[in-house]
Amino acid sequence: MSGFEHFERDAFQLEREILKRGIVLELDWDDAAGMRKLAREALQGGADHTQALLADPDARLRARGELFALGVLMLRVMEESADTGVHTHGGPAWKAFGRALIQEAQAEGKQVDPRARNV
Repeated sequence: MSGFEHFERDAFQLEREILKRGIVLELDWDDAAGMRKLAREALQGGADHTQALLADPDARLRARGELFALGVLMLRVMEESADTGVHTHGGPAWKAFGRALIQEAQAEGKQVDPRARNV
């Protein structure tokens, strides 16, 4: 399996950073409605909204933008690993946020890659 270990390492590092932002934002990963609201903001705001949050001087708003950007990175790691036949998954924080992202995308009528449904 040499050469693929970086997927697991990357997912672990991203999970750690997601958890840090969750602490700053005082997120409850078990609050499904709160996760859906956060996911809805990420999806509806898109890249421009995330960029604006990342540039905000307010540390909590910046952390929100960082969380959204980390979500995009985690999805990329999962997609790339799946494309090579490796199943990669994040920890509890990513699973809570990732599941909410998928649910919100589906609620908006967007197609979701079947591999992502295993979040």
